[in-house]
Amino acid sequence: MRRHFSTVNSADAGMSTVEYAVGTIAAAAFGAVLYTVVSGDSIPDALGGIIEQALNTSV
Repeated sequence: MRRHFSTVNSADAGMSTVEYAVGTIAAAAFGAVLYTVVSGDSIPDALGGIIEQALNTSV
């Protein structure tokens, strides 16, 4: 029984390391995409337009 249990446990020995690696790669890819979107011209222009419109609004 003990030998069977140790065989079952050792099959997933590196599983958590692989999951952390995949999660880290996914987070880095998401960060790269987000940086590309934010550093483009459309986002600052849109934010500038929203701020300008808010400042020019009369109450």
